Amino acid sequence: MKAIAVQRGSEGPAVIEKPRPTPAEGEALLRTLRVGVDGTDHEVIGGSHGGFPEGEDHMVLGHEAVAVVADPNGTDLAEGDVVAPTVRRPPADDSNDYFERGEPDMAPEGEYVERGIVGDHGFMAEYFTSRPEYLVPVPRELWDLGFLVEPISITEKALEHAYAARSAFEWAPESALVLGNRSLGLLTLAMLEYGVESDRSFATHDFERTYCLGRRERPDPTVDIIDEVGATYVNSNETPLGTVPEAYEPMDLVYEATGYAPHAFETVEALAPNGVGALLGIPDSWEFEVDGGRIHNELVLHNKALVGTVNSHVKHFEGAVDTLGELPDWLLDDLVTTVAAPDDVEPAFEYGHDQIKAVVEFDRL
Repeated sequence: MKAIAVQRGSEGPAVIEKPRPTPAEGEALLRTLRVGVDGTDHEVIGGSHGGFPEGEDHMVLGHEAVAVVADPNGTDLAEGDVVAPTVRRPPADDSNDYFERGEPDMAPEGEYVERGIVGDHGFMAEYFTSRPEYLVPVPRELWDLGFLVEPISITEKALEHAYAARSAFEWAPESALVLGNRSLGLLTLAMLEYGVESDRSFATHDFERTYCLGRRERPDPTVDIIDEVGATYVNSNETPLGTVPEAYEPMDLVYEATGYAPHAFETVEALAPNGVGALLGIPDSWEFEVDGGRIHNELVLHNKALVGTVNSHVKHFEGAVDTLGELPDWLLDDLVTTVAAPDDVEPAFEYGHDQIKAVVEFDRL
């Protein structure tokens, strides 16, 4: 079967041939439909994040996937079921307390592997295997967009933890600022602007005023989406994050998806009293000067909070499926800008002015 992998010593993704996997007892065989490409994939390829499976000279890429059950292999799944796989697995198939509690997304480094990211092969292949407890059902009519369940689930978890950080008092946020206007930022912005009604989703608040900060100049397709969503675009070349409260307003919620390390500290300044910032970006090592006393005072004297969040699990995927079904069709159509075939994947890994979200399509329903 064909697979897209990063090889030791390589500088880009490569199409390789691998044997079709045979599911072990308790696993199902999945036929891959689509796999999304995001910034983490580029970091893995560049060697700044993740790591190869032990003893392997390559790692199959891809952690944003939608697939169909090809062989249930005695599990409770049915042939033809459409599913989205979660990303984290126990290391070497050895469970631990985090997995046993159903909280693998809270496990510390070393207590997990992540498919397509660190220690385990991903989903960017014609077939893969998985235990059913790591597969979340997706409606058949969403088969072509099911790869977006994983990134949406990341925001589902981030919002859950942001609200939990404010759960000790009555918190009624009205303003939200998303840092970053790539696909995750745009999906999050739409979730905050439109809200959703599902009991399983954590993106339940319809914010009155939403903003998105980015570095792109008009005309730009991501800025067009921000305008169409009904949010306000903040050009950081003209209005850096630290000046947003004066230029616009202090924010009740700041969602950071840039990996730009200064933003973590500038978020504190951008928050309104009682506000919370959710940090999702993963920067490289970076030394710079900050006014630590001022940041400390802002957090304490104004009851502000910062929450770091990574990964997600089944309940967040379930909420994400519901959220995906409620987002407007025009947004999802505009978001997916490249659909590449396994034989020609280069367009899916290119950065370009018009590139927002790229996918590799292995099969269709």
